[in-house]
Amino acid sequence: MFVRLFYILRKYGVPVSTRELIDLNQAVAQGLVFADQEEFYQLVKTIMVKDERFFDKYDRAMKDYFDGIQSFDLDDLLNQVKKLPKDWFDLELLEKHLSPEQREALKKAGSLEELMKMLEERLREQHKKHQGGNRMIGTGGTSPFGAFGDHPEGVRIGGPGRKRSAVKVWEQRNYQNLDDEQILGTRHMQLALRRLRKFARQGAAEELDIQGTIRETAKQGILDVQLVPERRNRIKVLMLFDIGGSMDAHIAQCEQLFSAAKSEFKTLDYFYFHNCLYDYVWKDNKRRSTSRMSTWDLLNTYGRDYRVIVVGDASMAPYEIRSVGGSVEYMNEEPGELWLKRLHQHFEKTAWLNPEEKNYWQYTQSIGLIEQIFEKHMYPMTLKGIEDMTKYLAR
Repeated sequence: MFVRLFYILRKYGVPVSTRELIDLNQAVAQGLVFADQEEFYQLVKTIMVKDERFFDKYDRAMKDYFDGIQSFDLDDLLNQVKKLPKDWFDLELLEKHLSPEQREALKKAGSLEELMKMLEERLREQHKKHQGGNRMIGTGGTSPFGAFGDHPEGVRIGGPGRKRSAVKVWEQRNYQNLDDEQILGTRHMQLALRRLRKFARQGAAEELDIQGTIRETAKQGILDVQLVPERRNRIKVLMLFDIGGSMDAHIAQCEQLFSAAKSEFKTLDYFYFHNCLYDYVWKDNKRRSTSRMSTWDLLNTYGRDYRVIVVGDASMAPYEIRSVGGSVEYMNEEPGELWLKRLHQHFEKTAWLNPEEKNYWQYTQSIGLIEQIFEKHMYPMTLKGIEDMTKYLAR
């Protein structure tokens, strides 16, 4: 059973195994759900989806599984719904409440596909506000489309859920921002960066070893407290942030990344540069002319074992990378390309994290140049991008 569901989940990118398929069959055989689509949806989600990043893919797969909707563009339909005037859904009438018998008497569409086709027709026909009706998109009526009304099935638009009967779970896609190609928040960055941590017990024995204490107490017959050194993350990270110019559009993302990195790594240092790395970096943007550090000093100060993450959109004129005097701020004596190569050669592992959408990289020559210098270790600032970067840096 549910072999078709298994392959649909895989088609949409949800990683499921035969073990989970067997578990689902056993759960259904034991009667955990029966003839309830909503409960089945939640059961499958609990058993088959092991990571929240796949919730959106799961929603789309389940939509396909239940109704096989592939004949029209749902995203386009939902965009049309979003454009409906907000004042069409003001709660100006009392909410509609029907008896169970009245609800049962209302005609159902029969399938989600039919319901979506009906909605598509209403969007073409309707040009004004409706309230208390039984057909058009509105409020306080028995139409399957709108809010504050009553219908055994429908598409809730413009209001809160009340009776839990709207066909909305698979179309709403509440978890779309957790897709692994979406822009990240601080929490998601922390989870992705956590792969880079490597723990080791170092220093004085000051932390209680519970298992060791139990073992030695059992041997001795009296309490024998055992201590071990504290587990500490031994990965050391150096971050270089491009600041100013085109990077102003990515400030919020960089701040989230910086906050996540500070919380994850005990040994973390950082510096700023503009557009391309040249012969100096700085710590404080407000005092950049007085807080400079020679890039030679940077290479001599930080050991080869540091993991280096360069954060920047790598978008600039190619001469800023290849030419003497290419900097837009001063006459640099050596090209930025040379400094980037020195950085990449000095440290065991370096990676470039790019907040620019990867689809646009091919149109910017400077991105290709830097990606080549970093031997293809340039990653987009998405959940998957940061995970791929940390896997490489942790090896």
